[in-house]
Amino acid sequence: DMRSADETAAMVALAERTFGRVDILVNNAGWTDPPHFPEGSPAHWGATLDLNLRGPMLATQLAIRSMQRIGGGAVVNISSVAGLGFRPHDSPEYAAAKAGLIRFTATLAPLRERLNVRVNCVVPHWIATEHVKAAIAEMIPEERARVPERLNDPEEIADAVIEFIRDDDLAGRVMVCWCGEPRRLIDPERAE
Repeated sequence: DMRSADETAAMVALAERTFGRVDILVNNAGWTDPPHFPEGSPAHWGATLDLNLRGPMLATQLAIRSMQRIGGGAVVNISSVAGLGFRPHDSPEYAAAKAGLIRFTATLAPLRERLNVRVNCVVPHWIATEHVKAAIAEMIPEERARVPERLNDPEEIADAVIEFIRDDDLAGRVMVCWCGEPRRLIDPERAE
């Protein structure tokens, strides 16, 4: 449970005990449940922030310590297009956490030079997981009309993660994966 600091620390410790080191961390946990802000209680929307931002931040911090001992590594955060732009979102706490994860990633670019640890971020649009497909099936027609015709395949997102893991030159970079479009890196010199 990435909302729990103890369980997140236990996860990293288990990886170290099992494999003797942490070379790669992919922060892929994320979700949001209603009721959303402002209807949800502070504890409820706080759990969304913990899962989508604080958990990945803690896991990254713990993994970096392990990576330092072996001379480097790679972290790939999975955010969401909910964290981009200025449009309203049904779950403000989720959108804010994902925006925070994108910005967190970009600010860690200097770790590549300092510690040989590269932190990057994949920002997917809709992903065709079983859970997402089931949620779409339950939508009313007006909601379903906002869903793109073609969703990202999970393999496409995995390929983006692998690209970041393999490319030693990319650090602090953000890759957007809009449905039906080629994935692209956001220019770090532009504010989008």
